[in-house]
Amino acid sequence: MIFLETVSALPAGIIGELFTKWEQAGFFSYLLPFLLIFAMVFGILIKTNIFKDNKMVNGLIALAVALMSLQFNFVPQFFSQIFPRVGVALAIILGIFIVAGLFIDPNSKWINYVLLGVGVLIIGIVIIQTAGALGWASGQWWEDNYLMVIGAIVLFILVAIVIGGTGNKQPKEEAFVPFYAKHK
Repeated sequence: MIFLETVSALPAGIIGELFTKWEQAGFFSYLLPFLLIFAMVFGILIKTNIFKDNKMVNGLIALAVALMSLQFNFVPQFFSQIFPRVGVALAIILGIFIVAGLFIDPNSKWINYVLLGVGVLIIGIVIIQTAGALGWASGQWWEDNYLMVIGAIVLFILVAIVIGGTGNKQPKEEAFVPFYAKHK
């Protein structure tokens, strides 16, 4: 019995200890945020082509921005709050997609808009909860005004549905057929 308990707990214990050591070394608080910010800034600079093909300048700017962003504890705190919530939000969205895929035709346009709206709502909740956890003013503002915001969103959705449902239906034009194809 004792052997089974040690064997079943062994892999989880090793992985847990490894993550604890990485956390103590600053892997999650400093190295991963540094790499993420560096990669995003470098990618944006390459994509916008501001400095032409001078990758050295792009790399130096990305390095400076990534290092300066970690100068204070703001970025590690933000990342430690938002990414666990993003993980939970993605799990919720995935669950909704799976259940919707079982019962609803995925080719219908309205379900895509509904799922997009649900995704935007979940992302909004993640951002608001993160702001509240970090003590930003929007957390208190949300607590004071959430009913008004939800009402405005529902009103906006209803107006969009009414406008989308009352559009003029134009008869379909015949597809263009070249002259040589008509007279073969």
